[in-house]
Amino acid sequence: MPTIALPQYHGFLLPALRVVAGLGGSASISELVEAVIKQESFSEDQQSVLHNNGPETEIGYRLAWARTYLKGMGLLTNSQRGVWTLTDQGSALLDNPTLSDGGREQILHKLRSDYVERRRQARKYPQPENAIDTPGDPAYEPRTWKELLLDAVMAMQPDAFERLAKRLLREADFDSVNVTGKSGDGGIDGLGVYRLGLVSFPVFFQCKRYRGSVGAGAVRDFRGAMSGRGDKGLLITTGTFTADAKREATRDGAPAIDLIDGGRLCDLLKSYDLGVSTAIRQEEDVLVDESFFADL
Repeated sequence: MPTIALPQYHGFLLPALRVVAGLGGSASISELVEAVIKQESFSEDQQSVLHNNGPETEIGYRLAWARTYLKGMGLLTNSQRGVWTLTDQGSALLDNPTLSDGGREQILHKLRSDYVERRRQARKYPQPENAIDTPGDPAYEPRTWKELLLDAVMAMQPDAFERLAKRLLREADFDSVNVTGKSGDGGIDGLGVYRLGLVSFPVFFQCKRYRGSVGAGAVRDFRGAMSGRGDKGLLITTGTFTADAKREATRDGAPAIDLIDGGRLCDLLKSYDLGVSTAIRQEEDVLVDESFFADL
């Protein structure tokens, strides 16, 4: 199979800055990824390339590295809720009328080199978001907790995965969750009743446990299976959804299908403490002010 070309992470630095600026100076991770894909005109094949077999796409993974570096370079900052914001320095780089794109790339290269050197001196190397392994050098690509979690989910027996799906939906305020998995049921794996305050409504769901991207055809098939039976659908995959699948899920004139990809599935399992625990770790940075001693 031929290799599908994608820019390295540093090729995403300037596009990421431009996207955040274009979105009003701040963006969520999903907004940033989707806007960069549109801005750079990445093909469906490029969007479908997974990093280490998922759950994250290679584009999303390299953008995570780009965000990490841009933060270290002082051009972006982020909140605990995952909202990324352009700093004054980032705005100045983009808005400087005397700079060409080549000039901006040169400045980014210098800032990136300085950042790597600072981290090397401190013996701490930049890592992408969600990384759990400690790399030996800046080029190391650590595995994330989401990748490890998806490996564990993929290794489950089919009936165990069904029990996990039922448990997750119940934790998320579904009642009367029934996993059917019957052949000839049009791809519908089950039905649950979702309660929202004083109202409730049935939701059909389908789980696709495999590595790879789910296309628009799968969304249409699922919607067709729901026809005449209900208007609310939930499609869950351990992989990713193509851009066409996302558009099909919200197509005008058709019942909307909510999509949960492998990354969001991991976030939900983490939120409800299902096989995932979170430990708070504190670090102390000790810096020596050499000028203090020199001036004595």
